[in-house]
Amino acid sequence: MRRLRGPSLAVFCVGLWLAFLPSPADAQEVVVIAGVDEGMKWLEAEGWWGEEKRGEQLKVPRAIITGINPRWRETAQALPVPQKKEIFYRLMLPLIVHANDMVLKRRADLESAKATVAKGGTLSDEDLAQLRSAARLLRIRSEEDAEKLGGSSEEIIAVIDEALHKLDVIPAGLALGQAAYESGYGTSRFAAEGNALFGQWTYGGKGLVPGQQRKELGDHRIAAFDWPFDSVRGYFINLSSHPAYEDFRSLRAKLKASGKPLTSLAMADGLIRYSERGQEYVDTLKGIIRVNKLDLADGAEFRDEPKRFLVGAENEQAAETLRGEIEKMRESGELAKIVARMRLD
Repeated sequence: MRRLRGPSLAVFCVGLWLAFLPSPADAQEVVVIAGVDEGMKWLEAEGWWGEEKRGEQLKVPRAIITGINPRWRETAQALPVPQKKEIFYRLMLPLIVHANDMVLKRRADLESAKATVAKGGTLSDEDLAQLRSAARLLRIRSEEDAEKLGGSSEEIIAVIDEALHKLDVIPAGLALGQAAYESGYGTSRFAAEGNALFGQWTYGGKGLVPGQQRKELGDHRIAAFDWPFDSVRGYFINLSSHPAYEDFRSLRAKLKASGKPLTSLAMADGLIRYSERGQEYVDTLKGIIRVNKLDLADGAEFRDEPKRFLVGAENEQAAETLRGEIEKMRESGELAKIVARMRLD
C-alpha cells in the first residue's frame, strides 16, 4: 500500500475502539490515547505507518475498529485524498484479515468433519449443529431441511463439499477496494449511520433508506450494522451464499484447482453481478485496486503480538475519565459483554 502521510489517523480513531482479539476481555490491555499527536506517536511506535514494500509479507496489527465516528465525514473533507485513502485502508484491513482467519477456521472444521465421516465415524452433536448452521447460512439447505441433516454419510459429505466450495477466502485487496468504492472511504451516510461498508441491500422495513429509492425495486434499503465487522461479515456471507455470485465462487475454485493465486485483480472478474453497472463496475474496481496498489494486501497476516484495546479520547482530561470508566466496565463484566456482542469468534 502507498505511504501514509500526516497526523490525522488519530482524528478518525477518536471515539473508536480498536479491539485486538480473540482473548478474554478482562485480560486485555486497554490503551487510551489522548489527542492527535499522541495517536500518531502510538502508530509510529507500533510500526503501522509508512511505505509497504512489494514482495515482503504484510503484517497487520490485531486491530478491529468497532465504530465509525460520524465526524469522519467532515474531517475527511479537509484531508488530502491520498491521506484519506490510507487512513481508511489501514483501519479496514484488520477487519478483512480477521474475517479470512474465521473462514479458514471454519474450513478446517469442515475438513475435519468430512474426514471423520469418510472414515465411518459419527459427528458430535456440536459438529453436526455447526454443519446445519453452515447449510442454512450458505443457502445449501432450507431451515427445515438443515434440521434434518445428519442421516446418511453421503448426504453429509455432499453438504460439506458444497460448503467448502462456497466458503473460502476473499482477497483482502478486493474487499478493501469494494469497501472504499461502496462507502466513499467510510464517508457515506450509510457508513456513518449504520457501519455499512459494502452497500448491501435489505428488504422488509429494516436498514437505511436511500435518498433516491426506486419504487420498481420495492422497499429496498441499505443494510445497517451494529459494528463495522458485522458489515464485513455480511459481505463475506453475501459472496459465499447468494446465487448471483456463483460466478465468483466458481472462478475462485478454478484458480485454486489450477494452482494460480487468488489475486484481487483476478477475482474482481467474478463480480460482474455485484452492481447494475456490470462490467463497468468491475473495470472501476480494478482501477481502484491498481491505483492504490491494494493487491499488496492480498496475503496479509496478523502479527504475533499482545491483544489490546485502543480507545481514543478528545484530550488528556477526557482520557483520564475514560480510563476510570473502562476499569469500572472491566470490573463489572460489561467490557466482556461488549466484546461478546461483536461476535468475533
